[in-house]
Amino acid sequence: MKQTLAFFFGGRSVEHDVSIVTGLQAMEYADTSRYEIVPVYLARDGKWYTGACLRDVSIYACFNPSACGAQQVRLSSTPGEGLLVKQVTTVQEGGGLFGKKESKTVVEERAQKIDVAFLCMHGVHGEDGSLQGMLELSDIPYTSPSVGASAAGMDKALMKKVFAGCGFPMVPGLDFTRSAWQQDAQGWQKKLEETIGYPMYVKPARLGSSIGISCVKCAEELADALELAFAYDRKVVVEKGVQEPMEINCSVLGYGRDCKASVCEKPKGWKEFLTFDDKYINGGKGKGMQSASREIPAPIGEEMTQRIQQLACDIFAEMDCKGVVRIDFLVDQSDGALYVNEINTIPGSMAFYLWEPCGMSYTALIDELVRIALLAAEEKKANSYAYDSSILEKVQKGGGLKGAKGVKRG
Repeated sequence: MKQTLAFFFGGRSVEHDVSIVTGLQAMEYADTSRYEIVPVYLARDGKWYTGACLRDVSIYACFNPSACGAQQVRLSSTPGEGLLVKQVTTVQEGGGLFGKKESKTVVEERAQKIDVAFLCMHGVHGEDGSLQGMLELSDIPYTSPSVGASAAGMDKALMKKVFAGCGFPMVPGLDFTRSAWQQDAQGWQKKLEETIGYPMYVKPARLGSSIGISCVKCAEELADALELAFAYDRKVVVEKGVQEPMEINCSVLGYGRDCKASVCEKPKGWKEFLTFDDKYINGGKGKGMQSASREIPAPIGEEMTQRIQQLACDIFAEMDCKGVVRIDFLVDQSDGALYVNEINTIPGSMAFYLWEPCGMSYTALIDELVRIALLAAEEKKANSYAYDSSILEKVQKGGGLKGAKGVKRG
């Protein structure tokens, strides 16, 4: 019997279009002899849709659900149901007074069972733990890291604090909010210049695909860079520039400490950083991260490759990730220093291009992600969510809630 595999993509995010490409791409590689494919598109306005038409990339330039036949759906929050609920409106005609025909609208709810949610979301409202939380409430297995790992991975400021606590090597950096900058711009500029210095990189804290990032080389450029970053997020991260940077990326696949690392890649065209166009446009033809220009395997030697692969697995394990992630590193070519840049908990194109050289096809990668999602969901069943306390009995006997205030402190 086929499993129903629902692919979630789109969303209220500046990475909406990239997510569409990842979702359509993944559905093309899924084994239809094993899965019933259900596309679930999260439109820019937050509404959810399903329907076979959603596999056609041409409908998204000017999305019109009525014209393409997409049906609006919602997720059932009842644990164990695993349902996408469709609202179907029909018009029934009947006889009325004086032989006049009358019509009435009937709204029915029809459900689509989901066995596994395959998450192709990028950015906020999908990659940041919010969608993962909904699926946890519904007890629907899903392919990305958990709520906590997703939230930490999306927030660069929080991520750096987690990495620092684990002792992972990072470039120096600071984070602060839009309001803090507005209240004391001169003070923050002085602090950045004294603790980080130029060149520095300014990034929105919760954004991906290199959107809103600037390389700042002098004081005159700082205010504009921060204005750009704050346009996308209320919080920014500012990091020290590496002297001779080379970006190296590595993917990790697994569940917790049971994981393995892929080959490493060196993106081409990397100068100060890879822009959005470098990643998705210049490489060609809208094929997602697959189309970006890169060297695989990265020309960094066996020793550096092993260092990066081991560090990538350590990061994956410490964050208690599951599924597939991509971790980006920086190597300072002037002295060989290695730094963790960031973790992408739902990488573009699911990083399948890093697994193909390891002998794992995209179809096999999808199968493994489904297996891991089901394994994690099965392990969740071992948790107890009930505790037999006497609190309510004491409240009842004590004459109501006033007797349940607990111990007064102070």
